[in-house]
Amino acid sequence: MSVNIAMWSGPRNISTAMMYAFGNRADCVAWDEPFYAFSLINHGNDHPMRNEIIAANETGWDALVAKCQAPATKPVFYQKHMTHHMLPGFDRGWIHGLTNAFLIRSPERVLASYTRKWADVTLRDIGFTEQAEIFDAVAQKLGRAPPVIDAEDVLGNPRGILIALCVACGITFDEAMLEWPRGPKPFDGVWAPHWYNSVWESTGFSKPPQRAEELTAQLKKIAEEAQIPYLRLKAHRLRA
Repeated sequence: MSVNIAMWSGPRNISTAMMYAFGNRADCVAWDEPFYAFSLINHGNDHPMRNEIIAANETGWDALVAKCQAPATKPVFYQKHMTHHMLPGFDRGWIHGLTNAFLIRSPERVLASYTRKWADVTLRDIGFTEQAEIFDAVAQKLGRAPPVIDAEDVLGNPRGILIALCVACGITFDEAMLEWPRGPKPFDGVWAPHWYNSVWESTGFSKPPQRAEELTAQLKKIAEEAQIPYLRLKAHRLRA
């Protein structure tokens, strides 16, 4: 049996670097955004490479859920999930069969990164509301808060936070999580050429950014709305 870890985050949240950290473990299978193509079909998003993503990936809800729950070929099955892919009207009960963890980042950092790649953005596109909904459901089922890690903490102390995360998920820490080879990975989604340019240049976690992000008035409004769910989850974040 494998430990099926679902890491829930929004986009532009060091989520790909986290996937690379787990994917570099010899005992891990990594899956990049299982529900991306499903979301494009059922929500109608006009995203870069939309047709290619739909053509290359499973789009059926039941089939995706079954694979998320199934044992992997290795002891750790790391699933990089985007919270905004969990669309209204689809039963999320299957999530409780996984080991759930939550990756958060300040809305200002997320929005600044997102709009460097794709100008059109709404609160729903960055997944903060859906992340809080999933967190609440998991916490209620567990009777306690599930693991939460903040991107700034990971960048500031990768080893310490990853050790804490592994303990919380019931697996051993592996030093291989701190470095990975430069360039594309075999488990990258087909969308990687559009979104992953900078992380392809990396061989490990970068230093946390020092300067504050400058946002337009419209983006500031979205950031203010996202602050409420962000700060609620941040209160439960793991510390090294």
